This record gives sequence, structure tokens and C-alpha cells, in this order.
Amino acid sequence: MPAAAKTGWERERRTHFDEVVENYDRIRPGYPGELFEDVLEYSENKHSEHKSFEHNSSECKYPGAEKKKALEIGAGTGKATAPFLNAGYDVTAVEIGANMVAFLLEKFKENQHFHVIQSAFEDASLEENCYDLIYAASAFHWVDAEIGCPKAFRLLKSGGVFALFRYNALPAYGEPLYREIQVAYEKHYYSHYQTNERPVNKSSEEYWKPSELFRAFRFEDMGKSGFQDIFMKLYDGAITYSTDEYIMFLDTMSDHRSLPEGNRAALFAGVKEAIERHGGQHQMAYAFQLYMGRKP
Repeated sequence: MPAAAKTGWERERRTHFDEVVENYDRIRPGYPGELFEDVLEYSENKHSEHKSFEHNSSECKYPGAEKKKALEIGAGTGKATAPFLNAGYDVTAVEIGANMVAFLLEKFKENQHFHVIQSAFEDASLEENCYDLIYAASAFHWVDAEIGCPKAFRLLKSGGVFALFRYNALPAYGEPLYREIQVAYEKHYYSHYQTNERPVNKSSEEYWKPSELFRAFRFEDMGKSGFQDIFMKLYDGAITYSTDEYIMFLDTMSDHRSLPEGNRAALFAGVKEAIERHGGQHQMAYAFQLYMGRKP
């Protein structure tokens, strides 16, 4: 692959996270409670006028078919799993990494309504017309959407919900610390990933442009796969990291882990020095993005 085309987010790199399971679970952001509340409310909003939303759960041969069933794509360490278990769903997690799977099994070992399949979502053998909810938290961009979107549609029951969410780090233009960190990136990150693209602030409306949906989820329109009642929402959040926490966070990112060792070490050293000069803390603002649709 030509150097100019490298991004660090190529699909074959999705197993990087299996190397940093404990740090991933400790340092990656969680999601706002309001986001989960909106997914659950939307999932229960099966309007009576839509007769196709009615279904006979006995048609699904999945164990525990009397319960609501959720499928989580790319569950990682389960940072978005507990809210759906707590809401009464029988949750099946599809996760490609062996170490992540082991972590999940230990984390939820006391919950009989949690199950794991070690597989890429594209390859997982799953029963069609069987799930009330399919969701992915900062994971669907690793899926081949041309396979994944139609597959999610087939797996859902009529009236079932496809919910995708992720977080977007917001650049802190004008802040001295952010400027100093960017100096290190120009020297050690963009010298490898040769691109003119740089972090930019977006308006709320921009997040829902086809190009931005593609950037976030690797497809442009959930409606093209047959989903209806499209729902979009953003949520604000912020996290303050210590110097070491922020370096740990960067080291869980695929594009950073894909850097040559020399670039990565120099980048982390430069970022660390900048944060230490500014008091040893770095606050990051995030826009959490929720995108949902329903199978008719």
C-alpha cells in the first residue's frame, strides 16, 4: 500500500486491541447514560399502527427466546454491554479477539444472559429474524459495511433496532497545550501518515452528512439497507486525563499502535512533555454520536 494511503485504521488492524485489553478497559471512554436511555426508549417504541412490529418470539430458536435479545458487534471489553443486560436483554457479544473474549467471559461470568461468539461479525453464524436489538459501540467502522448492514437487517426481527454509536474527540483550537501537542504530531505522526487532513471542529449538522457518516461508520445511509425511522443525536462529554493516562489512551488507538516504533516513542515523549509543562493534566472534549434505524 502506498505510504500516502496509510491511515492506521485498515481493517486488518482491528486485532490490535487484543494486545492491550486491560489498558483498553481502564482508559477508553464510556458512554453517556442518556445515550443508553435513548436507545432503550427507541427500542421499546413499537407504535401500534405498525402491525409488522408484532412478532412471535417462539419463531426464534435462540436459547432464552422468551427474553428480548440483543447482539453486540465488536464488544471489546464490554464498555457498552451492562446497560442492556441490566435492561433485561439476553446479550450475545460478537468479538474477534481471543483476549477480549476471555476478558468478557470473566467480566460477566455471573450473568447467565450473556454469551460470546469469537468471530468477526461478517463471519459469525447467527440466526436470522431473531434479534430485537443489534448495536455496536465504536466498532462498526471495523466491519465491511457492504456485508454488515444487510446482515444486521436480516438478523433483526421485524421492528428490531440497529443502533450505532461512537465518540469523536474534539480539537481544542486556541489552547496552548493543544498547539504544543500538535507540534509533536506534525513531527512524528504526519511524517508517517502523509496526509493533509487534520482534526477539525464540526457543527452538529456536519456529523450527519453522508461523508461524515462514512467516516464514522463506513457507510453513508442506513436507509439504503432498508432501515426506517432514522434517529440521530449528539451528546457532549469531557474527560480529564493525567499525563500517563493520556499516553495509555493513545496507545490503545489503532493508528498510534500502527506507527513505526521510533515514531510512536518520539510522539508519546513529545505529548508527555507538553502535558507536563501544563500541569500534568489534559482535558479532552468529546461528541458522542448515536445513529439508529428500525427494520420495518
